[in-house]
Amino acid sequence: MINMIKIKKIKNSHKFFKNNKCKYFPCHVIPAADKNDFNCLFCYCPLHSLGDKCGGNFKYSNSGKLKTCVDCNLPHIPEYYDVIISKLREARTKGGIS
Repeated sequence: MINMIKIKKIKNSHKFFKNNKCKYFPCHVIPAADKNDFNCLFCYCPLHSLGDKCGGNFKYSNSGKLKTCVDCNLPHIPEYYDVIISKLREARTKGGIS
């Protein structure tokens, strides 16, 4: 998992969006200090469909059919934006997504 790096306050941009008025905010259990840097841009993880190649902290159900990402915060870490975009480009190139 990626170490959380403290960063200067980020303003809403193409790489970061925070919606602390959302009724689901925060959608994952995170330390209170990290709520200031919680990125809502990827509300639904675009890497979910990559299965075990997503790079996140996921688990499969006992049956192995259901992928759960409840313990994964990577899409909500501002510094992870470029990693997500890179993984999406790579998957598209390899035909993993369209």
